[in-house]
Parts: sequence; C-alpha cells; structure tokens
Amino acid sequence: MKITSAEFVKSAVDPSQCPRDGLPEIALIGRSNVGKSSLINAFVNRKGLAKTSSRPGKTCTINFYRINNRFYLVDLPGFGYSSVPLSVKKSWEKMIEGYFKGRASLCGAFVILDPRRDAGDVEERLYGWIEALGIPAVTVFTKVDKLSRNQLTSRIAAIKKAIPLTEPVLFSAVTGQGKVLLGKKVASALEAGYPAANG
Repeated sequence: MKITSAEFVKSAVDPSQCPRDGLPEIALIGRSNVGKSSLINAFVNRKGLAKTSSRPGKTCTINFYRINNRFYLVDLPGFGYSSVPLSVKKSWEKMIEGYFKGRASLCGAFVILDPRRDAGDVEERLYGWIEALGIPAVTVFTKVDKLSRNQLTSRIAAIKKAIPLTEPVLFSAVTGQGKVLLGKKVASALEAGYPAANG
C-alpha cells in the first residue's frame, strides 16, 4: 500500500463526535505504551503525526487519521495501565465499546501487542469481545527489533497459549520491518469490508 497523504482529522470521546463521511475505518487497539503512535507514524511516513508519549495512558480519546483520503486509521485509547484510576478505565471501556458497536464503517480491529509482555486476562477478554462482535481481527507485534529471532519465536509461542494468533504482523518502527505486510493486511481488510458496513 502506497501512502500518498495522511492527516489528523479529529479526536472524539463519544461515538456522536466521530466522522460521518462514511469512509471505512481500521481500528488500532492495545495496551498503553505498546507503540501505536510510533506504528502510525512509521506506516504513513510522517514523523510526529501521531503524538508519542513517555507517559503511558496519556491518550484518552479516539483519534482519527485520514489516509489517502480513502480510509481512517483510528487510534483507540490504550488500556491496562495500572496507575490510571478505575473510574477512568471504566469510561475508556465504555467509549471503546460504544465505538465498536456503533461504527458501521469499521472494517477491522488491529490488536497491537508488545511481544516482550505476556498476554493476560485483558487481552483474552479483548479477543473474545472482538470475536463475539464478529469484527475481523489482525494481530501486530511491535518493537520486534528489541528481540533476537530466537527470543521473538519463543515469546510468540508463549503468547499463542493465551490468545489466538493467525499470521501476526511482526513490526518495527525503527527498522521498518513488517511495514509492507501491514499495508497488505490493511488493504485486505478494506477490500473485504465488514458486514455492518456492507449491509
């Protein structure tokens, strides 16, 4: 997939604030600090388009990036950061649930994972939730440059015991590894669409 344009459009905290132009959407969801912003910037070749932060849990809005004037990458709030108050976690969960259930233009959920971290109950619930809603899912492992090939193989094997993994994308914002495959996965999701968007 060739990226010719990428722009931040808006942030939303409620489905009513989301864009209404009907463009298809690819949602990115994962724990705080897994590298979603770095992934977006590397994927679209735009440093600083998505703001990165050393403070996990900073992103608490749904952020829309219009790509090629054809679709949106939607950065959902990070989850699972322990220092965030429970009330905030619940509001985030409600926000994300409202987005998933209410967006007819959603074509897929790309779950972003750090292979150095174990998949826990949160990830298991997330995959179960996405499956129950019938949303096509793709797993993307970020920061793969921080592990050797053997370490990465071992970590993925361990994570597979907790969550379903089918042809995950191995991605590095530093080296560019996996960028082409990620583009192909995005293009396939857009081409396939999603029942809510097609019917």
